[in-house]
Amino acid sequence: MRVYDSPVIKVNASTENEKMVLDAEGPLSHLAKPFLKRINNIFAEEKPISISENEIIFSTWIPPIPGPVFSRVISAEIAAIRKKHVPDQFSIGITARCPNRCIHCGAADIKPEKELTLDEICNAVDQSLDLGTYLVSFDGGETMLRNDLVEMVSRVDKTKAIATCFTSGFKLSEERAGALKAAGLYAARISLDSPFEAEHDRIRGRSGAYRDAVEGIKNAGAAGILTDMFVVVSPHNIDDLEEFYSLAVDLEMKEMSIYEIIAVGRWLDHEDEVISEKDVSRLQTFQKAMNSKPEGPRVTAFPYFMGPELFGCFAGRRWMHVASDGEVMPCAYTPLSFGNICEEPLEVIWKRMGKHNAYKKDDAAYCMMRNPEFRRKYIHTIPKGARIPYRIK
Repeated sequence: MRVYDSPVIKVNASTENEKMVLDAEGPLSHLAKPFLKRINNIFAEEKPISISENEIIFSTWIPPIPGPVFSRVISAEIAAIRKKHVPDQFSIGITARCPNRCIHCGAADIKPEKELTLDEICNAVDQSLDLGTYLVSFDGGETMLRNDLVEMVSRVDKTKAIATCFTSGFKLSEERAGALKAAGLYAARISLDSPFEAEHDRIRGRSGAYRDAVEGIKNAGAAGILTDMFVVVSPHNIDDLEEFYSLAVDLEMKEMSIYEIIAVGRWLDHEDEVISEKDVSRLQTFQKAMNSKPEGPRVTAFPYFMGPELFGCFAGRRWMHVASDGEVMPCAYTPLSFGNICEEPLEVIWKRMGKHNAYKKDDAAYCMMRNPEFRRKYIHTIPKGARIPYRIK
């Protein structure tokens, strides 16, 4: 089946032993060969969420294959080869309000003076789509505290991007889940910090947080929304990977996404309590082991996925985040702003970010916020008491 079609490059998809295989043809097909080989290797080693005669859903982070949105994935990859930065993923904080007080919250220092309106949020999303975005993520705070979230989701052009949201599960009721599904929500990322109720509640700073997460997962799944267990892994919970996965199996979740704890926000003074290179190798082994099983949710471990063996850090190169007051950051975990969407077009800010010394290189071997030199130059020099995110001059 044809999944991308241009005068110079055409990309076809076929299945072999229930695995997706991509190949290219056309005058410039040689440009696509390297990244298609990399993607095919991932497809060969790892299971998709689901596969049918007409569609493959590989991950909650990838649009269905084939389809108009997946064509934009290929376009973004080709743009990257041609040294053009495309914000593949656009995340936007729709509120800073939250019922939890997580000990590792990266947004704890962000105290916005305003909250973006519905129209401002939707306009920013539309601008990101014009830049090539194919994955829109609504972020918080707690996204369910915005009563107009359903409207935001419904206004995302589903021929250009999939719409997802992050949530702790708070107020993700059966009714809300049904409305979000009807509006076209592709996936819900429900965060869990421990597979054990008491420990999760302790980390979240609120009794009942674990029950909210479990109920939210059940309600989203029942509505037909793809459910992703979003785990922020640290030296304190990395030994619980098997227990996390068993819980995801019990709750019939579709994916378990693993991110790494970042020394920012409330965790700013804990630079020695982040994961090591040895831990990244452990996550790689875990991902491959779980994805070799025919049953159960797939695993996506971002410290490995965005490491030197695969794609490198996407922040500021292929990812962009907007805080709930409009400040534009390389990612949700990098407290540096390059402008505000209420003051300038998103394209202008994105280009400014791409020209900055920290982000103008085509790739970074691993998470920039784990890079001591980057932190010394940009994070440690933020004046005490300065507004966060700090505006890059």
